[in-house]
Amino acid sequence: MNSFVHLHNHSEYSLLDGMSNLEKMVARVKANNQPAIAITDHGNMYGAVEFYKYSKKYDIKPIIGLEAYCAIEDSLKKNNEEKSPYHLTLLSENETGYQNLMKMVTHSNLNGFYYKPRIDKKILEKYNEGIIVLSGCPSSELSRSIVSNDQEKIKNTYGWFSDVFKDRFYLEIMDHIGVPNQKLINQQLLEISKNNNLPLVITNDNHYVEKHDHAAHELLMCLQTNSNINDPNRFKFDDDNYYIKSSEEMWEEWKELPSGLNNTLEISERCNIKIDFSKALLPKYDCPDNKSSMEYLRELSYKGFSKRFNENDPELIERLDYELEVIEKSNFPDYFLVCWDIFNFVNSKNILSAVRGSAAASLVLYCLEVTKINPMEHNLVFERFLNLERREMPDIDMDFEDDKRNEVMKYCVERYGKDHIAQIITFGTMGAKAAVRDVTRVLDLPISVGDKLAGIIPTKVGTKIKHALEIDEFKDLMNDPDNRKVVDFAQKLEGTVRHASTHAAGVIISQDDLTNDVPLQISTSGEENAPPTTQYAMAAIADVGLLKMDFLGLTNLSIISKTIELIEKRTEKEFNIYEISKNDEQTFELLSKGDTFGVFQLESAGMRKYIKDLKPSSISDIAAMIALYRPGPMEHIDRFIRSKYGKEKIKYPHDALQDILSETYGIIVYQDQVLKIAQAFGGYTLGEADILRKAMGKKIKEVMQAEKDRFISGSLEKGFDEKTSNEVFELIEPFAGYAFNKAHSVSYAMIAYWTAYFKANYKIEYFTALLNSSINNTEKISVSVTEIRKTDLEILKPNINNSNVFFSILSSDKGKLVGYGLSSLKNVSSVSLSKIIEEREKSGPFESLGDFCKRIDSSWINKKILESLIKSGSFDEFGDRGGLLDSVERILIQINSLTRLRNSNQSTMFDLFGEEVETPVNVIEVAETATQDNEKMHWEQEVMGISFTENPNHKKMLRLKQMNEEIIVSLQQIESVDINKPQTFIAEIKSYEKRVSRKGAEFMIVKLELTDGPIDLMVWQNKISEVDIWLHSPIAKIKGKINNRNGENSLWYDSGEIFSFDEQSDISNTFTNKTPIITKEEYKPNMKNEKTPIEEITDEKINQVKEVIITVNSEEHSSNKHIMDDLTRILLDNEGNVPVSIVVKSNSEKVKLNLPFANVNTSKSLEEKLDNIIGLQNVFYKQ
Repeated sequence: MNSFVHLHNHSEYSLLDGMSNLEKMVARVKANNQPAIAITDHGNMYGAVEFYKYSKKYDIKPIIGLEAYCAIEDSLKKNNEEKSPYHLTLLSENETGYQNLMKMVTHSNLNGFYYKPRIDKKILEKYNEGIIVLSGCPSSELSRSIVSNDQEKIKNTYGWFSDVFKDRFYLEIMDHIGVPNQKLINQQLLEISKNNNLPLVITNDNHYVEKHDHAAHELLMCLQTNSNINDPNRFKFDDDNYYIKSSEEMWEEWKELPSGLNNTLEISERCNIKIDFSKALLPKYDCPDNKSSMEYLRELSYKGFSKRFNENDPELIERLDYELEVIEKSNFPDYFLVCWDIFNFVNSKNILSAVRGSAAASLVLYCLEVTKINPMEHNLVFERFLNLERREMPDIDMDFEDDKRNEVMKYCVERYGKDHIAQIITFGTMGAKAAVRDVTRVLDLPISVGDKLAGIIPTKVGTKIKHALEIDEFKDLMNDPDNRKVVDFAQKLEGTVRHASTHAAGVIISQDDLTNDVPLQISTSGEENAPPTTQYAMAAIADVGLLKMDFLGLTNLSIISKTIELIEKRTEKEFNIYEISKNDEQTFELLSKGDTFGVFQLESAGMRKYIKDLKPSSISDIAAMIALYRPGPMEHIDRFIRSKYGKEKIKYPHDALQDILSETYGIIVYQDQVLKIAQAFGGYTLGEADILRKAMGKKIKEVMQAEKDRFISGSLEKGFDEKTSNEVFELIEPFAGYAFNKAHSVSYAMIAYWTAYFKANYKIEYFTALLNSSINNTEKISVSVTEIRKTDLEILKPNINNSNVFFSILSSDKGKLVGYGLSSLKNVSSVSLSKIIEEREKSGPFESLGDFCKRIDSSWINKKILESLIKSGSFDEFGDRGGLLDSVERILIQINSLTRLRNSNQSTMFDLFGEEVETPVNVIEVAETATQDNEKMHWEQEVMGISFTENPNHKKMLRLKQMNEEIIVSLQQIESVDINKPQTFIAEIKSYEKRVSRKGAEFMIVKLELTDGPIDLMVWQNKISEVDIWLHSPIAKIKGKINNRNGENSLWYDSGEIFSFDEQSDISNTFTNKTPIITKEEYKPNMKNEKTPIEEITDEKINQVKEVIITVNSEEHSSNKHIMDDLTRILLDNEGNVPVSIVVKSNSEKVKLNLPFANVNTSKSLEEKLDNIIGLQNVFYKQ
């Protein structure tokens, strides 16, 4: 039977263009009985290693290639002509060709990128060895030359490729409906082949695996081009033949060109590539005095040992020698030396660092001053990090101050060479929820369709649409054909690679030029001078033998570092963080109160609750809580706390486990404990026990049974009975899956302790550093300021004469104050501010608005910056904010004029007359307005996210609380009320958001603001229809129950209404959920025929009115019936689109009457008439 090999295939790594999953692609070829397949993604090699492994799995020959973009002239040129490069199909014939592909791809991305990653003929010629070239698709140079009928260029093109690639050049022929000039191109290629004895090869431009994938691929193309399926102008493939066809299909279509079909097999035979997965491409450290790496590592380790420990404890020396032996036998001394070198630089520059993960268990790394935690003190198991039984690359995860990470990277580039270091790529795939929403959009269906379906899909990591189809509510929605269509297509796109980005921490350092083993591209991190990014992801990097390191920027380390700087500035003494007492009373007192806002790892609401209950008394307690506070082990937290305080007896499954489990009160918390139990009971070495732990985590049935048999056998040999052995194995089996890495937990506990220590002992320095860490995050600053206000610290409002670029510590008669950081204001840049503050520091405070205008340069300020400074209150000493805002244009004109004067020759004239003659300044008259507090608050919220102007509503809310203690107006009150009983709240309405539960039920989250902070109000589906009564009002009176989940309070809605401070007697009013509807018919007798003409008003706010609410007090108005008649007549006479409601109030209840027939047009005329009848104080607008 005739066979065929597909040599032109786009996988999902041709991002949002190809749809073929790599394994399905190879499996399809296997099912077709085809011997090989090529991967030719657009301009990249993202999937090469993964493709290679799947091909080997299915016993299919892998041909690694790519569809390259070739510059029109020169890949270094960037002009209009180069916006549409040629396409060219390249295949690697052998390992040399594979390496040359990587070098070409690297050049195209690092040097030739212009809209697309481009190579050119110089690069092709330089790296031609081991490469087979197919002339390409209709976008190739040869095809475009044929279409333009440029005979000379046609001849030059195929001539050049023939000369350079010799018998490795083939003319590529394909046939797809709708491709312009496809027949012309193919006819000419046949002629060129015949006349020049050049071989032909048949390809199919495959973009998906099966023919029925065509429709889903159409949607993928819509995602790429941001169009929808109904767009007549969208880019699309006109036929459904871009799939991996069988050999029979290809021979049937191309039976008249058997040579072109047979040449696919010939090329396949020529391509024989082997990627060596056994290599360890470790960096090589250049040791002094011709010492070997191991000799130098041993020397440094013992030198560090003497520094770290004052005594030669035999146990410590034995552990150090054991670790060095394992490192030597594993051939990792160079890697440890490279890590030492990096941290030697870091420590010399006083960059605060930490090491996460199992590496903190290494005594060698502690002696090298890479880690800062003594592993012996915390009983950490080295084999969890490195052991001879589990031959894997060591993994040292390094944390640095986030604003110093680039400094460390720069050092590594300079130290090891730019060709030897790169960051690691990561790929984002289309998740279940995203797929559903994307498909809804490109199918041109209402957004609500996707939102409803996506809302039911659980948010748990790894959840797929198939899991949602097991939920009854989701299954019920499948009866709707649109829903079914969305879900069917979404399942086809789910999991498809969508984008590439740079891993937050992953870095590789190699001894040799990286492009020998991995293609590179420009980093997507956006960091200046960032090292390039690999095109292979983490798993592929490990497969080819490159060693991954983690360089993570950790904000909390920056906060600690900046805190220390502020302490040293104030005390004028050096502060050594490593000399901090680990038993500081104030620190543990702070933790025991649950005062953990800003404390690393401990600030979530749930964690605050547990830390408060635990009242930790050691770093070990903190480490255990960090390990326990995760799904799975969380169920043991209460038992852990009760056991600590003797409220529950500590139980050990066997007395032999007491030493192992005593520090965690009989509960298995750490992976290290699993290893030690396997050693103590099953006779495992710690290295073997680590293999057992990994096997338990993977839950492979056959492996688990074999390990269990071995564990029982070992236990029996050690003298334990079979029943106990089984019980212990069954005990550790579930814990192995979610027990935590102790070294990691202790490392994070240490950082948590440091942050708590500084907050407890150096409060103002710590909060100042904390604020500056969020300088560009208004929401975080707002939360931090709210927390500061709960303390005895004072934070000052912005002021151009005492605030600085960043938050700072200021001295005053009151003591130390926190000065506001002006660069945190919206639209204000730190660069501009630096110039203004520099001028203030040099020449003194700005004495007036005119003085400010005279002394600053127009390049330092613009309208947005000036407006933000005024709105924040920074210029309050120069006049009223409203007046200043009205004067902005004049202020800017003044600044510009004075700047031009200074920069012109005229300025020297004034110098001739001496210092007493000043540059003339036109006086800017600021209107003496009186901006209301509400307006100031609004402006402050706009530019800062918080307000310093005292909230008049909060003052009134607190007065209400004094009148009636049952009214809740603050978060603090919640701590002392019965959460099982409904409570009454008076709160400001800030915002709301509608959502859909995973069961498909609509609900609403309303953000309420109390006097000391926000709280979420949950409104469930059965109550949503009621909230319109009060939702758009500034203040509401809400009844509901307090719900505490994982230590975080929210309010569950029961009833609510608009609240007015002018009616304080209303506090005790009851609520009614009934909303009577008054029909038009009921008011027909009161209607008059004549209509009053109204004049439309143009006020923007009034035009945004969503509802008019009129309040009538039945007790005060004896003529209530006449008022209702008059109101109805006026409302009906002023027909429009704005709905109207009337709230009738008495001492016992409020009833809202919806008037669906009486929609009005808001106008000045209407306001005047309502004022005459009911008084404007009883008329409210909802906006």
